[in-house]
Amino acid sequence: MIRTIAVTSDGHTHKDMPLDELEREDIVWFWTDFSEPTEEEIALLETRFRFHPLAIEDCLQLLQRPKLDHYENVHFFVLHTLQPQTLETDELDLFLSERFLVTFHLRAVPELEDAFAKWSASGDAVRQGPLYALYTVVDKVVDQYFPAVYSIEDALFDMDQRRAGDVTDAIMDRVFDIRSDLLRLRRTIFPMRELVYRIVNSERIQGMGDVRAYFADVHDHLLKLSEMIESNRDMTADIRDSYVSLNANRMNNIMKTLTVITTIFMPLTFLAGIYGMNFSYMPELETRWGYFVALGFMAGIGLSMFWWFKRKGWFD
Repeated sequence: MIRTIAVTSDGHTHKDMPLDELEREDIVWFWTDFSEPTEEEIALLETRFRFHPLAIEDCLQLLQRPKLDHYENVHFFVLHTLQPQTLETDELDLFLSERFLVTFHLRAVPELEDAFAKWSASGDAVRQGPLYALYTVVDKVVDQYFPAVYSIEDALFDMDQRRAGDVTDAIMDRVFDIRSDLLRLRRTIFPMRELVYRIVNSERIQGMGDVRAYFADVHDHLLKLSEMIESNRDMTADIRDSYVSLNANRMNNIMKTLTVITTIFMPLTFLAGIYGMNFSYMPELETRWGYFVALGFMAGIGLSMFWWFKRKGWFD
């Protein structure tokens, strides 16, 4: 589907204007959106708009990294939109010149729908122009990143409130899932931050003027998101390290207990081994109270060693 908003010199906005009429002299600028285009509509990128073949190739080969390319008088942008529930990304391509903004996407993009609706209702479209329309799209795309990051941050905050003993294997599985989600967000947000930085500091995009401040505001949002992602990654690392330390401490306590038990029984096993030997002449075996004396002696050794370990703090 192709839809167009055209702004004429008298300040009027015309929706769904045919592409053949976009060359009229009274049209100041226009915005054309290719939404889930057919093969015939895709061909118009070359036959009608005469965009560079490399840019058209990038439009059709998913998923390109967010970037900015300059082709003569047309600037080509690749943005990544984000689905907050699944964290899946879709590509949104834009062509910008002094006279038009062309958006291209193979899947429906809710953020672009919001931007298109906002722009359609704008009463100051002539002054704003295609560069401000580009800002509107970028701003809507970046705003959609926040719910996903805030959701992860809230989940980590709830985990951080738990006591160390409440950390379970299920929680650790969730922590590793969150780390994976943060990595996916990082692969989207960091390149977008670099892209917007290039827009803010670009000398090749004409007419930035006051619009530069709007893009700088979007860049600030991306910086905030980047810091949140890094902070959340550090928090997951802290939770993971606490869990590992807790398990190591538990294992040390178990090993200490087993060591104490083994050490206590070592001399007892030694005595039992001696009197278990089948020699013909063992005087102690003929003693009437030898069995009870041996048991008492072994009990004394065990209790003495237990008291000694207790005094040394092995059971604290």
